Amino acid sequence: MSGHNHHDSRTLRACLLVLSDKGSRGEREDTSGPALAAFLGERNVEVLRLDILPDEREQIADQLAAWADDGNCDLVVTCGGTGVSPRDVTPEATRDVIDRELPGYGERMRAASLEKSPHAIVSRAIAGIRAGCLIINLPGSPRAALENLDAVWDAVPHTVAKLQGDMTDCAPAGE
Repeated sequence: MSGHNHHDSRTLRACLLVLSDKGSRGEREDTSGPALAAFLGERNVEVLRLDILPDEREQIADQLAAWADDGNCDLVVTCGGTGVSPRDVTPEATRDVIDRELPGYGERMRAASLEKSPHAIVSRAIAGIRAGCLIINLPGSPRAALENLDAVWDAVPHTVAKLQGDMTDCAPAGE
């Protein structure tokens, strides 16, 4: 047990949603979902669900909302659908359901990815919060998804703790 998670009172619980038309039809094996589940498992995150849906805005939004609202997931991670092809609608579906966006997550993920590839600039991945749940979009490729999640991971437990009402280490309100 490493000491840097001392403020976590319990294990984080996550749901993973992979967005892929071909994957949802069983025409392509999903390697991103299992790679992300392994990444989370290594960080003592309990992965409750790993589902695959087609790139359909309403279906994605409905699933994100359902997972956030049922109170079991602290973290919902999407993978895929963040680019510029007509079927890439994950950020739109995410914006449809979040209460507030967290721009720093997308900024940090793109900055980290840009060090590796100039194409990272076309990623439209966002993050936001709904009902005490943190929702993070990741790109579809396993390598890019892991790079992006790793880039913001240090902030995730802190963000979830704050969302769920942990007031420790908060500066007194100055306004």
